[in-house]
Amino acid sequence: MDGRQDAALVELSRFYRPALMAFFQRRLRNHAEAEDLTQEVLARLVSMPADQMDNANAYIFQIAANLLRDRGRREKVRADYRFGVLAVEDNGVEALDPGRVLAGREALGQVAAVLRDLPERTRTIFILYRVEAMKKRDIAQSYGISVSAVDKHLMRAMALMIERLGGRP
Repeated sequence: MDGRQDAALVELSRFYRPALMAFFQRRLRNHAEAEDLTQEVLARLVSMPADQMDNANAYIFQIAANLLRDRGRREKVRADYRFGVLAVEDNGVEALDPGRVLAGREALGQVAAVLRDLPERTRTIFILYRVEAMKKRDIAQSYGISVSAVDKHLMRAMALMIERLGGRP
């Protein structure tokens, strides 16, 4: 930046700073944010090419309005995120509650024990269908059996789960 631009910026700052501060404070009601946004407008003016700096008067409040819009968008994203987090927290469930983690591990251990007691083919078919979300038709093709045979394996696995876990597969 040359001396002419420095002088122009000082003059623009002296002339527009009070108006920019008033512009931002009316809309934000926060002196610190108004000060930050005023500084941002002036910083953007510094980065303008020299030929546009001569017409800075035309840009100054357009830059200010754009900064306010950008700030509003960022605040909306933050508010939406906070609302989403609070909605999850409002369920009264602590995600990493040690009691819940222990109960989950115990339940998983019980399911694993029941699965170990199943015949290997039935266990594999059950896991492919329930855990891997593989289609019955694809399982049947890979084992060379009918879809009804896959259904029988799944029913056998579910019956043992219900018997041993009391209906909590």
